[in-house]
Amino acid sequence: MKITIIAGARPNFMKIAPLARAIKSASEAGKEISYRLVYTGSKNDTSIEPSLFSDLNLTPPDSYLEVESDNFFKRTADIIVAFADELDKHPANAVIVVDDFTPTMACSLVAKKKGIKVVHLVAGIRSFDMNKPKEVNRMIIDGLSDILFTAGMDANRNLSNTGTDINNIYFVGNILIDTLRLSLPNITRPVNFDILGIKENDYVLLTLNKRDIINNDEKLKEIINTIINSSSKKIVAPLHSYVKSKIESLGLKSDRLLIIQPQSYLSFIYAAKNASAIVTDSGNIAEEATFMNVPCITLDNYTEHNETVTSGTNLLIGEDYSRIKESMEKIAKGEWKNSTLPERWDGRTAERIVQILLEEI
Repeated sequence: MKITIIAGARPNFMKIAPLARAIKSASEAGKEISYRLVYTGSKNDTSIEPSLFSDLNLTPPDSYLEVESDNFFKRTADIIVAFADELDKHPANAVIVVDDFTPTMACSLVAKKKGIKVVHLVAGIRSFDMNKPKEVNRMIIDGLSDILFTAGMDANRNLSNTGTDINNIYFVGNILIDTLRLSLPNITRPVNFDILGIKENDYVLLTLNKRDIINNDEKLKEIINTIINSSSKKIVAPLHSYVKSKIESLGLKSDRLLIIQPQSYLSFIYAAKNASAIVTDSGNIAEEATFMNVPCITLDNYTEHNETVTSGTNLLIGEDYSRIKESMEKIAKGEWKNSTLPERWDGRTAERIVQILLEEI
């Protein structure tokens, strides 16, 4: 069985790494299975630092489609053409797509049109807001998929409610946790921490990536000022240069706001694990915080994995940023909820996926 795995953005690699290892292990055990990893972006993509693959113990992609347009329609069209050519040169029995990015959707369409099995990893996620581009992608990808691997029972219900055949839905668990479990013994303290005098459990970790926050001056001002005024601790913010420039252009300053460069995967996990609290707009980070039992405040009213809220340490505050202060006070008093690990966050998701693929394809 030949499998092509699609990565469309940096976060995909964290979920692909354990799957690649599980496929390799099955192959070494005598199973007829192999994979080819395709990245739809450029080999020179600055978001894909060389350390990422060594941190994840993952072989770099076999192919780069070199599509980088910011225009949705041009990017989608270019990926469709490039991936069709990739499959002509390297035929596959199945194409595995991850999450809900535009490349995920585009490659699903190509595979389906070529009569190749489409396998969706982390299927069934819904925000129920069709004005969000990712929601449109999710509906298309799930509709095209022959096998749908879910991370929680909420996703199973979402798929069943939209008419997906239950025989094609498999609750396998959260594959991001496979990577996290394997990586924790190897995490490394960021070099910046010693230079800046940052002590474990004595700082708030801040991450910002979503454009609707970064490009809204009023939102960004309120978030940064509220965090600064809500805690006496240092605020460690690994931010890309364009986010740093935006914050500086708005005159948002504090001796306690320490903006550092984006970290490698293992260094970032160290920073998250040893934070007293995390403020983020990332669903992946909320999942990691839940596993590591670190208080997490998410700047959204929606999460891809509701179990991070119902079982984990995550709190959704939407755009009511005044809740940051209230939340910080609870954290300081030790009143934050403790995490109970959601079902099948056991580090064996990739093994379950490979077993199903061997049986069904």
